[in-house]
Amino acid sequence: ARMPNIKIFSGSSHQDLSQKIADRLGLELGKVVTKKFSNQETCVEIGESVRGEDVYIVQSGCGEINDNLMELLIMINACKIASASRVTAVIPCFPYARQDNLYAEPAVLKWIKENIVEWKNCTIVSPDAGGAKRVTSIADR
Repeated sequence: ARMPNIKIFSGSSHQDLSQKIADRLGLELGKVVTKKFSNQETCVEIGESVRGEDVYIVQSGCGEINDNLMELLIMINACKIASASRVTAVIPCFPYARQDNLYAEPAVLKWIKENIVEWKNCTIVSPDAGGAKRVTSIADR
Protein backbone atom coordinates (compact mmCIF):
# COMPACT_ATOMS: atom_id res chain seq x y z
CA ALA A 1 0.00 0.00 0.00
CA ARG A 2 1.21 3.46 -0.88
CA MET A 3 2.03 5.71 2.05
CA PRO A 4 -0.06 8.89 1.83
CA ASN A 5 1.39 12.38 1.60
CA ILE A 6 5.03 11.38 1.08
CA LYS A 7 7.10 12.47 -1.91
CA ILE A 8 10.72 11.51 -2.48
CA PHE A 9 12.96 13.58 -4.71
CA SER A 10 16.50 12.88 -5.80
CA GLY A 11 19.28 15.39 -6.07
CA SER A 12 21.77 14.70 -8.85
CA SER A 13 24.42 13.25 -6.51
CA HIS A 14 23.03 9.75 -6.08
CA GLN A 15 19.97 8.98 -8.19
CA ASP A 16 20.49 5.21 -7.91
CA LEU A 17 20.23 5.33 -4.11
CA SER A 18 17.17 7.57 -4.33
CA GLN A 19 15.49 5.12 -6.70
CA LYS A 20 16.26 2.19 -4.40
CA ILE A 21 14.74 4.04 -1.44
CA ALA A 22 11.62 4.90 -3.45
CA ASP A 23 11.32 1.31 -4.71
CA ARG A 24 11.69 -0.06 -1.18
CA LEU A 25 8.88 2.23 0.02
CA GLY A 26 6.70 1.47 -3.00
CA LEU A 27 6.78 5.09 -4.16
CA GLU A 28 7.63 6.84 -7.41
CA LEU A 29 10.50 9.32 -7.38
CA GLY A 30 9.25 12.89 -7.65
CA LYS A 31 9.82 14.80 -10.87
CA VAL A 32 12.67 17.28 -10.64
CA VAL A 33 14.82 18.94 -13.30
CA THR A 34 18.25 20.29 -12.39
CA LYS A 35 20.12 22.61 -14.76
CA LYS A 36 23.40 24.49 -14.68
CA PHE A 37 23.62 27.90 -16.26
CA SER A 38 26.72 28.98 -18.18
CA ASN A 39 27.93 30.83 -15.06
CA GLN A 40 27.69 27.49 -13.14
CA GLU A 41 24.66 28.56 -11.07
CA THR A 42 22.25 25.73 -10.35
CA CYS A 43 18.57 25.91 -11.22
CA VAL A 44 16.10 23.37 -9.84
CA GLU A 45 12.51 22.92 -11.02
CA ILE A 46 10.19 20.71 -8.99
CA GLY A 47 7.96 19.13 -11.65
CA GLU A 48 4.90 18.33 -9.54
CA SER A 49 2.83 19.75 -6.71
CA VAL A 50 4.23 19.30 -3.21
CA ARG A 51 1.57 21.43 -1.48
CA GLY A 52 0.77 19.92 1.91
CA GLU A 53 3.09 16.95 1.33
CA ASP A 54 5.91 15.50 3.44
CA VAL A 55 8.89 15.79 1.09
CA TYR A 56 12.12 13.83 1.41
CA ILE A 57 15.11 14.94 -0.65
CA VAL A 58 17.96 12.45 -1.04
CA GLN A 59 21.27 14.17 -1.77
CA SER A 60 24.67 12.77 -0.87
CA GLY A 61 27.53 14.99 0.18
CA CYS A 62 29.94 12.95 -1.95
CA GLY A 63 31.42 13.98 -5.28
CA GLU A 64 31.10 17.68 -6.05
CA ILE A 65 30.38 18.52 -2.41
CA ASN A 66 29.75 22.26 -2.71
CA ASP A 67 27.58 21.90 -5.82
CA ASN A 68 25.58 19.07 -4.24
CA LEU A 69 25.04 20.99 -1.01
CA MET A 70 23.94 24.10 -2.90
CA GLU A 71 21.59 22.02 -5.07
CA LEU A 72 20.08 20.51 -1.91
CA LEU A 73 19.50 23.94 -0.37
CA ILE A 74 17.87 25.18 -3.60
CA MET A 75 15.63 22.08 -3.68
CA ILE A 76 14.62 22.60 -0.04
CA ASN A 77 13.82 26.25 -0.75
CA ALA A 78 11.78 25.36 -3.85
CA CYS A 79 9.71 22.84 -1.88
CA LYS A 80 9.13 25.28 0.98
CA ILE A 81 8.05 28.03 -1.45
CA ALA A 82 5.69 25.48 -3.07
CA SER A 83 4.02 24.95 0.35
CA ALA A 84 5.36 21.51 1.26
CA SER A 85 4.13 20.58 4.73
CA ARG A 86 7.56 19.33 5.78
CA VAL A 87 10.90 18.91 4.01
CA THR A 88 13.43 16.35 5.22
CA ALA A 89 16.95 16.15 3.79
CA VAL A 90 18.37 12.63 3.60
CA ILE A 91 22.15 13.11 3.41
CA PRO A 92 23.95 9.73 3.40
CA CYS A 93 27.40 11.35 3.36
CA PHE A 94 27.34 14.48 5.55
CA PRO A 95 29.75 17.07 4.08
CA TYR A 96 32.03 19.20 6.25
CA ALA A 97 31.11 17.23 9.40
CA ARG A 98 34.77 16.57 10.21
CA GLN A 99 35.97 20.08 9.36
CA ASP A 100 35.89 22.12 12.55
CA ASN A 101 35.83 25.89 12.59
CA LEU A 102 37.48 28.14 15.15
CA TYR A 103 34.86 27.29 17.79
CA ALA A 104 35.15 23.51 17.21
CA GLU A 105 31.68 23.32 15.67
CA PRO A 106 31.36 21.91 12.15
CA ALA A 107 30.59 24.63 9.61
CA VAL A 108 27.47 22.99 8.20
CA LEU A 109 25.96 22.48 11.66
CA LYS A 110 26.56 26.14 12.44
CA TRP A 111 24.78 27.10 9.22
CA ILE A 112 21.87 24.76 10.02
CA LYS A 113 21.42 26.26 13.50
CA GLU A 114 21.43 29.78 12.07
CA ASN A 115 19.17 29.14 9.07
CA ILE A 116 16.80 26.24 9.75
CA VAL A 117 14.06 27.12 12.21
CA GLU A 118 13.32 23.54 13.27
CA TRP A 119 16.96 22.40 13.48
CA LYS A 120 16.32 20.70 16.82
CA ASN A 121 14.09 18.21 14.96
CA CYS A 122 17.02 17.01 12.80
CA THR A 123 18.19 13.42 13.10
CA ILE A 124 21.79 12.46 12.39
CA VAL A 125 22.67 8.78 11.93
CA SER A 126 25.87 6.89 11.25
CA PRO A 127 26.50 3.51 9.63
CA ASP A 128 29.47 2.62 11.85
CA ALA A 129 30.72 2.81 15.45
CA GLY A 130 33.32 5.53 14.78
CA GLY A 131 30.73 7.71 13.12
CA ALA A 132 28.25 6.99 15.92
CA LYS A 133 30.62 8.65 18.39
CA ARG A 134 30.85 11.71 16.12
CA VAL A 135 27.09 12.04 15.63
CA THR A 136 26.48 11.63 19.38
CA SER A 137 28.97 14.43 19.98
CA ILE A 138 27.27 16.58 17.33
CA ALA A 139 23.81 15.89 18.80
CA ASP A 140 25.01 16.94 22.27
CA ARG A 141 26.08 20.39 21.03
